[in-house]
Amino acid sequence: MGIGRHALRYLPVLGTVLGLGLAIWLVATHDLAAVADAFGRIGLAGLAGIVLMRIVVLTLCGIAWERVLHRLSATTEAGAFLILRFVRDGINVLLPVASVGGDVVGGRLLTFWGVPGSLAAASILVDMLIQVATQALFVLIGVVLLMQMESDSAASLAAWALRALGVTAALLAAFFVFQRSPLIRGVERRIAELGRRFLRDEAEVSPGTAPATAPSDAGVHGALDAVWAPGRWPMLAQGFALHLLAWMLGAVEIWIALTCIGVEGVGLTEVIVIEALSQAIKSAAFPVPSGLGVQEGGFVLVGGLFGIDPGTAIALSLAKRVPDVVLGLPSLLLWQTLEARRATVMPPRG
Repeated sequence: MGIGRHALRYLPVLGTVLGLGLAIWLVATHDLAAVADAFGRIGLAGLAGIVLMRIVVLTLCGIAWERVLHRLSATTEAGAFLILRFVRDGINVLLPVASVGGDVVGGRLLTFWGVPGSLAAASILVDMLIQVATQALFVLIGVVLLMQMESDSAASLAAWALRALGVTAALLAAFFVFQRSPLIRGVERRIAELGRRFLRDEAEVSPGTAPATAPSDAGVHGALDAVWAPGRWPMLAQGFALHLLAWMLGAVEIWIALTCIGVEGVGLTEVIVIEALSQAIKSAAFPVPSGLGVQEGGFVLVGGLFGIDPGTAIALSLAKRVPDVVLGLPSLLLWQTLEARRATVMPPRG
């Protein structure tokens, strides 16, 4: 059992090594000059546009996360969700955490704003469910558009995507049932323990504040019941719509890059298909942090359906990674700043 846990700890690192190797192989086996030329044609203005679009996307995701807990916690600040959404993304795209570590950290950091640990954990679980559900819907839209093409390659890729969506739908249903069932009480003890620890620290720093932020007796299960209450479905629907819009705007990043490169004959339908299918391929390889190599391969595969040469496709993928670094590095620094600030206000134990 201990050996299994030890091996799982290094799975993201192994995924990073394999993904990086795949990315290097893809670049090395294609025309490096063509990749550099296409990337250079995007220019600083194009890259700045892509970064700005990513800021809009993450801001929408932050607002969607806030909708999950809107009015459920008196100490919830909308700004906290926006800040921590960037931190979540920065951790997921730049650290070997298999694309979910940032979400766990985000829920933990949310308690720094006085949100009870049970509600913070519930918000992450529900937000992740909504995010994956909207991604599946976005991929379905891309598949429907792809099926309009009359080619064997398009048909094969659409068939694979539909099978993947079938598996995703089953997993989403299971995840939803898990959240709504008493089974979650088995895992909530670990999560609630984290929340209680932070609340205990807060009480030591500011006596008298604990009752206002203490988690309910029902724990994470009760918090999930509160989030999924029928009267809150309009709020959750807003979060769903915002996440779906965010996925759609991801296609705008591709449109900006292709326009700057000078690729013709690729319109709105094509960029939606490219974004949707490349996201599906990247998600299928979730153990590989940030889809290293997998994203590049996906762009080469899907871009080829629309006559985009491999060099341009790889350059397009690299352009999509620029916001990962430009926004991710400051987000990691912000994370460490929040941790350090928390440590300074916590009294030494002993």
